[in-house]
Amino acid sequence: MTAYSERVGKYIRSSVTGEAYSAYVPKSLPPTPSIEMEKIYPLLDQANIALGRLDGLSIILPDPSLYLYMYIRKEAVLSSQIEGTQSSLSDLLLFENEETAGVPNKDVVEVSNYVAAMEHGLKRIQGGFPLSLRLIREMYEVLLNKGRGSSKQPGEFRRSQNWIGGTRPGNAKFVPPPPEKLMDLLGELEKFLHDETVKLPTLVKAALAHHQFETLHPFLDGNGRLGRLLITFILCVDGIMSQPLLYLSLYFKTHRQAYYDHLQLVRETGDWEEWLQFFLKGVIETANQAVSTAQAILNLFTEDRKKIEAIGKPSASTLIVHHYLERHPTTDSKKIVENCHLSLPTAIKSLNHLIKLGAVTEITGKARNKIYVYQKYLNILSEGTVPIQE
Repeated sequence: MTAYSERVGKYIRSSVTGEAYSAYVPKSLPPTPSIEMEKIYPLLDQANIALGRLDGLSIILPDPSLYLYMYIRKEAVLSSQIEGTQSSLSDLLLFENEETAGVPNKDVVEVSNYVAAMEHGLKRIQGGFPLSLRLIREMYEVLLNKGRGSSKQPGEFRRSQNWIGGTRPGNAKFVPPPPEKLMDLLGELEKFLHDETVKLPTLVKAALAHHQFETLHPFLDGNGRLGRLLITFILCVDGIMSQPLLYLSLYFKTHRQAYYDHLQLVRETGDWEEWLQFFLKGVIETANQAVSTAQAILNLFTEDRKKIEAIGKPSASTLIVHHYLERHPTTDSKKIVENCHLSLPTAIKSLNHLIKLGAVTEITGKARNKIYVYQKYLNILSEGTVPIQE
């Protein structure tokens, strides 16, 4: 027996098409015996400090909504890549700009669905809707609205057995709870999220809930993406962050095997403390990276505005175009005319000024239907988003 054996769930023998397998049923949260907080306090303190710095961005950024808009898209790309998509941030922005030539369409539709699911959940929470099974189902329905997951019961918890790794439950690496146990287990998880008698730091609560969600694997598809979103939503609902700026997908992608190993370690040994240490290191690393990214973006915008202001009379219209590119780093002249209320000749002249200043690149080489990219900005945003090569 391990020191944490009382925390380990049980295996239930089941069968499908005549083949027997073991499905894992976890213990309810919070863990018993209680988390040994002294093992995680140093990392917890560092994580809270890093989160505080990140949350402070919403005060110092001239346009927090701009940063959130782009950061959500980066998270959508990263979280989807963990699940096997090959779409890049540039692909997503081209897709949203309706310039889809050369874009792997199924993958980018999947990422676009994820953006929509995130935004739906955030809007509901900001409107006072509780973080609940109903909201998770709503987000799942949006996530699988179009694309390759649309046949997998969107908006519904699974009614059949799923598994992770292998070709069937009998040879899988891990088999989540059988469907007849699922709703009771999900109800217990929802109760944990709202139980005010549970006195745990919010980061610990988020780490436990994410792990439990992944262990339950309540949907036929999309469990990883929704489980990672659950972390951010818990932080916002509990008031730890005023804006949903923390997303751990880059950390989980970078340490993908360690992430899976830590999830399995808890199931096998009950060692929640080891998982929490891994999770808190991710919070620290991710929050610090997000702050650095925001500072790099601010510096870039400031430097480019100074260059634009130095060109004289054309600077007024060029600054308008530059401001539009801050939210839409991949665009075309037609979009600029429509959204900046400039004439086509003025829009093109402004874009040419930005090209001469080294701020913008034209990527098609065509005489018509040109696409312009705020490349240095996109490079900062795209850090870490190269698709995973299996």
